[in-house]
This record gives sequence, structure tokens and C-alpha cells, in this order.
Amino acid sequence: MHTALKITTFTAALAATFGTAYGVGNVLDPVVSDDKTTETAQHDSHATSTKDDGGGGDSSGTEAAGGHTAELPGGLQTSEGGYTLDLKTSRIEAGADTELSFAIVKDSTGRNVTAYQREHEKELHLIVASRDLTVYRHLHPTRAADGTWSIPVELPKAGGYRVFADFTPKGAAEGLTLGSDLAVSGPYKPAELPKAAPTAIVDDYKVTLNGELRPGTGSELKLNVTKDGKPVKNLQPYLGAYGHLVALRSGDLAYLHVHPNGEPGDGKTKSGPEVSFTATAPSKGAYRLFLDFKHEGKVRTAAFTVHAGGASAAAEPGADEHGSDSGHGH
Repeated sequence: MHTALKITTFTAALAATFGTAYGVGNVLDPVVSDDKTTETAQHDSHATSTKDDGGGGDSSGTEAAGGHTAELPGGLQTSEGGYTLDLKTSRIEAGADTELSFAIVKDSTGRNVTAYQREHEKELHLIVASRDLTVYRHLHPTRAADGTWSIPVELPKAGGYRVFADFTPKGAAEGLTLGSDLAVSGPYKPAELPKAAPTAIVDDYKVTLNGELRPGTGSELKLNVTKDGKPVKNLQPYLGAYGHLVALRSGDLAYLHVHPNGEPGDGKTKSGPEVSFTATAPSKGAYRLFLDFKHEGKVRTAAFTVHAGGASAAAEPGADEHGSDSGHGH
């Protein structure tokens, strides 16, 4: 797990359709939408390579001022470190239950990876998000013996989506996050990025965000969970933590995956109501944060829009505290 947020600056073009239909292909699992916030995150295992011991090489980077190489954030490259995300389902239909399948291929051999290191109880974590960041899914696919991953998904709205595979090949020094585009066909209506707000409502829960995301420097983000106005002090461990945070940058969908400061059983981390993260934004701009937490046996997702190096959420008038709709997939 990572304590500092890493976001990639890779430009992603989104095909916009000015009509009633968005001609695209396969769909991913449940997603997030701006109207409601339903549970949606799910992490899943990554394929492991029997004969292809993972050894994810150094990720490529861009040259920064002074001749130094700046590390690229994850998720905006299909191939990196000697591995490629092979998305076998690239087009689906909105509202239809479709099986999404993919594999992680080791470039040097051309074979599917079948051996992984488990991170937060899973070999691979799969994230699916719409380009407008109103639909989000955190999924747990199943890996076949040949290294092919699959999971049934149903995405509620048409448009462009991005699929992220977060994994660590066996033997690798660090993990990788690879991304690929998914097209979802059907009537298409683009949505604006939900407004920034310091609170998000999920079912009977209110989650309050304290702290600011700062470009180029680490900062603490604290998320406080209450139910019916009372602090939730008995959050349940989910994938080995009391909370999971994913951040996506608006525009290119640069991917950020951070876990809390502390973990269950370490003797100092409380089970709520507050979950703390350390995050660093690589640039100014708008970001969408998705917090997964578990209580009373159910995983829920609270979504926030924040501005790194800009106006705080509390300062933005008319912000929608209900945030986005989220869903979980298994």
C-alpha cells in the first residue's frame, strides 16, 4: 500500500458523441454517478505468473527541469515496467450485465502473468471509472489458471470509461497500475464534475473530509464517519484496513491509490470514527476522491471532489453533499 498519492500526467482523449447514442463497446462493473452514493468499491486479485515471475521494472518517466526524471503516476499507460494490460472486453452496452475479461501480459515472454504478490488480501485490484467521474467501481475479478481475469459488470450509463489494474507481480520490488479504455454504448449525456463539498452522504452515513490536497507536497486527509449523527467507532477491517482511498484527476484520470496511516491490530489505530491518509497531488487541478469503508457487514463508498492548489470544498457554493453514486462488484 502506498502512503503518498501518485498521479500520472498522461493525456487521455475522450470521444464525445453529440447525439443520442455513444457508440462504444464493453462495460465494466457497477459505477459511480453524481446523483447518489451507493457502495461500489472492490479490490481483486491480480493474475500471477507461474513461469513469468513478475519483476516489474522501473516505470518510465518524463524529464523534469534540471535534467531529473519525474516518475509518471500510474493508470494512464497500458504498458509499463515490462507488463501490458490486455483488455479483452473493450466494448459493452450500458445497463447490460456483461463479463469483463482481461490479462496481464509479461512483455518479454508474451505470456499471461499467473503469479502475484498479495496486497491488502488480494492479488489484483480492479477499478472502473467513467471519464466524467460520476461512475466508479472497485471490483474483485476471478483469475483462471491461464492468467485470464474475469468478472460480470453492469455500467449504468453510456460513455467513455477507464479500467485500472493495480497489482504487484511476484518478485517485483514495487507495484504497477496499468489502464485501458472501455467503451460503453447507449444514449449518451455528458455530465459535469460534481461540485466540491466537505461532506458526502451514503445511506444513513455522513462522511466529512478535513484537510487539503496540495500539489507537490504531502498532506494529511482525515475522513470522519458518522451514522445518524453519532460517531462510528467500530468500523470493520476491509481488505486489511479501515478505509481505502482512490483518487482520480479530472481530465486525464491519473490514478492514485492510498491506504490509511495505520492499520487494524497495530496497537495505535482506532476503528473510527476517523480514517487518516497522507496524499500528494502532482499538480494543481480538480480530483475526485473515493473512500471505501465497511460497517455492519457492508462496504460503502463516499465520493468527494477536491481542488489541489485551489478553492477549498467548503468555499464552493451550492456544492452537492450527496456526491456520486457508487457500487461494489465481486
